[in-house]
Amino acid sequence: MKKIITLLILVSLFALPVMAKGSKITIAGSTTVLPIAQATAETFMDMNPTVNISVRGGGSSVGIASIIAGTADIGDASRHIKTKEIAQARENGINPYENIVANDGIAVVVNNSNSINALTLPQLKAIYTGEIKNWKDLGGPNQAIVIISRDVSSGTFEVFNSLVLAGAKVADGSLMLASNNAVAATVGNTPGAVGYIGLGYMTDKIKAIPMDGIMPTKETIQSKEYPIARTLHMYTNGTPKGLVKDYIDFILSPEGQEIVEQQGFISVK
Repeated sequence: MKKIITLLILVSLFALPVMAKGSKITIAGSTTVLPIAQATAETFMDMNPTVNISVRGGGSSVGIASIIAGTADIGDASRHIKTKEIAQARENGINPYENIVANDGIAVVVNNSNSINALTLPQLKAIYTGEIKNWKDLGGPNQAIVIISRDVSSGTFEVFNSLVLAGAKVADGSLMLASNNAVAATVGNTPGAVGYIGLGYMTDKIKAIPMDGIMPTKETIQSKEYPIARTLHMYTNGTPKGLVKDYIDFILSPEGQEIVEQQGFISVK
């Protein structure tokens, strides 16, 4: 009997670290995906009191690098993983798996005081490459354009660079900021500024500009009619398993997708 009790105690002791590890999820990456991760994590932890989910930002490149390095369970990204990143991951024995958790449109925004009400993609590219420097050249006020961009580690920058700039260089002197919140706040406080943000970061101090006559809305983003639309991702090492799978399944559930929309993004279903 003593031997049986001792064996049970040893089994319990060895099981504890596994249980502790299995009750925690670490998430890092995209500032665009950040509010989705934070809001869904809070609800998931309320539903599962023994679970602890740690969420931090840092940008899409940080999220993907965290998966490659094995330092996070989930890497948030507002862009697709690059071929070279997949190669790096496989060298480390990591198999990146893309979980699409939301749709998003990159809203082009100006200060509320700006009278400009429409832009085309070629005009936007000309602004960001420095070819057009004053709003009067676009039918707006006689005011110098202040270019606000995301930094190069941002997935939002990567998508904007691909869909709008087609790889062209952002004009020298542009203000490169580290988050959607920073872009929204700076544009809101700078009358001549233009910027771009995830749809969930709109505020009452800025206005979205139609691109090629199309506003970023739920309908135009889901239909891919809006020209700067994208998907938002949570990368895992292989298909999600265990607690990570439970959490991502929750995000993709009707309740989780309702939270996605409450954060200002578009559901995938």
